Amino acid sequence: MPAAAHHSWAGIEPEQLNSLVTRQYITGSNIMLARLVLKKGAHVPLHHHFHEQVSHVVEGALKFLLEGKEVMVRAGEILCIPPHVPHEVIALEDSIALDIFNPPREDWLNGDDAYLRAPVPSSR
Repeated sequence: MPAAAHHSWAGIEPEQLNSLVTRQYITGSNIMLARLVLKKGAHVPLHHHFHEQVSHVVEGALKFLLEGKEVMVRAGEILCIPPHVPHEVIALEDSIALDIFNPPREDWLNGDDAYLRAPVPSSR
């Protein structure tokens, strides 16, 4: 049986994905919790995955584009994204989001997440 683990975001080194996005995460046996800091104008390109995702915007505002619709998620709001649904995100202001994934994102653990690491175009 796995032991309980106590974490602090202050003790987890932020990973700079590009000039506008940093990420921290922890994993359990069947779940992953990520803390994403997105500066205004940050863009997470269109992607999809077999993981169920719950996104909680802690600060700021994010525009999600999914299933042909724009969904605004502001501080204190939560969006549930079912597996396999293509989605992208634009930070409308400096934002912090907590994303929960089931199961953990193997692509993140293996560094196979190039779509998140693309350089930000200078026009942003």
